[in-house]
Amino acid sequence: MAKIALIGAGSVVFTRNLCSDILLSPALQDCEIALMDIDRTRLETARALVQTIIDKRQLRATVSATTVRRDAVRGARYIITTFQQGGLGAYQLDIDIPQKYGVEQCVGDTLGPGGVFRALRTIPVLLDLADDIMQVGHRDALLLNYVNPMAANCWAVDRAKGIQHVGLCHSVQGTSEMMATWAEVPYEQVVYQCAGINHQSFFLKFEDSRGTDLYPIIREVTTQPDIYGSEPVRIDMMRHFGLFVTESSGHASEYMPYFRKNAAMVNDVLVPKFTSPHDHWFDNGRTGGYLRHCLEREVHVAQEREQMIAGAKDIPTVRSHEYGSRIIEAIETNQPTRINGNVPNRGLIMNLPQGCCVEVPCLVDGNGIQPTTIAHYPTHLAALNRTNINVQELIVEAALTGNREAVYHAVMLDPLTAAVCSLDQIRAMVSELLTAQARWLPQFKG
Repeated sequence: MAKIALIGAGSVVFTRNLCSDILLSPALQDCEIALMDIDRTRLETARALVQTIIDKRQLRATVSATTVRRDAVRGARYIITTFQQGGLGAYQLDIDIPQKYGVEQCVGDTLGPGGVFRALRTIPVLLDLADDIMQVGHRDALLLNYVNPMAANCWAVDRAKGIQHVGLCHSVQGTSEMMATWAEVPYEQVVYQCAGINHQSFFLKFEDSRGTDLYPIIREVTTQPDIYGSEPVRIDMMRHFGLFVTESSGHASEYMPYFRKNAAMVNDVLVPKFTSPHDHWFDNGRTGGYLRHCLEREVHVAQEREQMIAGAKDIPTVRSHEYGSRIIEAIETNQPTRINGNVPNRGLIMNLPQGCCVEVPCLVDGNGIQPTTIAHYPTHLAALNRTNINVQELIVEAALTGNREAVYHAVMLDPLTAAVCSLDQIRAMVSELLTAQARWLPQFKG
């Protein structure tokens, strides 16, 4: 019976979906699920919800809950991370302080000042968790990281600890499903190759099962106003860079210097391009859009989870497109599956820096995560990725060494921030962020 630990289980909707997926796999229905969170109230809600799923499906699985991380990890074969260090309070600072300096972030969890500081808060926790895994986890323990910023977090874990891990996202699945809909091809008949870095991977190939290139259809249908209005940034990127990128338009607009140079450009140029509710999570690209979504969703989610525990709302009956349960199932049963995973770049994409975190197709079976080498990755896409990787590398240096200057340099090299601020402004902004978030940044004390 495999033990699966969820660290940050107070993220109840994500916990519900991941645990529901796990418990819908026949091979995992007698597993042991250990939930861990520092918030006792949310943790108990998550435990009750998972127990409800077990009871309603009449399974042999067990669920436990603890606020002690090491107890959750003890003996665990699979450790899944979903926590948010600093919570929404720190996230508010990530958005509000840079906005004072003219940096208009829509999400702020991957790159930009928000991504830099989210990583600096998160990496120490991940490294402590890695120590727990090495000391008390299963001898073949695998870390499945869902915590953003994915690339910087995974790179730091690999460089500092070297434990088995994979970073998981759902942007490849969601984007490929959307593109299949645009091409009017059943999803199960689509064949694609997607690679790059997390939130900036590109569909290098997108075909039907007969080998017909679907890109000409996609380029044609994306001229339609309703489709263009659902993804204006990504469609503009495809027009200029040739291929379609994985992350939603509100998100994608932050990773480059072209779309968010000032508030007027965001509000008067970018936002009016959105004429579809598709990007509603990000409030059509507006500054702080995803933070507002998170704050507003708190009330709705609380009501939903109580309804599920009380039996007034149905529990999920089909698996989501998240990779987590499928990885565990493939390893436990030796039945192969394919994912796009975030893994160390050990010769996988030769024109990206060795050792950085890349997102590539992976085979998963009883041998674990087996990444695929990308033989020909376009030069201009690698160049675009490297502008993001530069920031990630400096984040990792700062987090692992406590070098404050590396924090300043990371933000100075961020494509969006550099398009907006002078060097003196960036230094002032970073200093303000370091002071405001000092409680979550132990590596910079003293």
